[in-house]
Amino acid sequence: MIKLLLVDDQDILVEGLKLILGVEDDIEICGTANNGKKAYELCKWNKPDVILMDIQMPEINGVEVTAMIKKDFPNVKIIVLTTFNDDQYIYDSLKNGASGYLLKDTSPSEIARAVRTVYNGGALIQSEVAIKVVNKFSQLAKGNSNKYIDPKVKLLTEREIDICRLLAEGRNNKEIADELYISQGTVKNHITKILVKLDFRDRTQLAIFTVKNDL
Repeated sequence: MIKLLLVDDQDILVEGLKLILGVEDDIEICGTANNGKKAYELCKWNKPDVILMDIQMPEINGVEVTAMIKKDFPNVKIIVLTTFNDDQYIYDSLKNGASGYLLKDTSPSEIARAVRTVYNGGALIQSEVAIKVVNKFSQLAKGNSNKYIDPKVKLLTEREIDICRLLAEGRNNKEIADELYISQGTVKNHITKILVKLDFRDRTQLAIFTVKNDL
């Protein structure tokens, strides 16, 4: 069972998510919190596997507590679930260790899929959100004339770089496979090898690496 913690200061949303996700056979709602401070405390006692995290909350917001939780409870996966499709919120959440970023108009089935994806070590960012991440890092890169290129880039083959670029654009495995005329299994194998080569834990880190190094 995936132990899921719900963190949002809107009671009606929390109750709705409990009803929707609580019926999933492989998901157990292990607690709820209405601010970042309580979310951090519940990580100690309830030991969640995944957290659905709002951004704007009293006491400690979602961006700040994401950094706190990832520092002290690195195995906990965090999905930011918010109404804010804002570049800085997205950038800061992912920089602080979130494994996913979804908007609150996401369908229940997509939210459940995202929970399973990050639990299994992946990352899930909606395509419109991924574009904002790419744009944010591109702006940062343009503003830095002495841009540092990570030497790990040299470890990648041309095909692996192609896959990294498409992944950073928010493409899923099927879309990458169709673009490169290879099978989804081959894409999955390439991504697994890339993550091992670069010592990354998930696709989010790889997407950020790709854009930062202008691959």
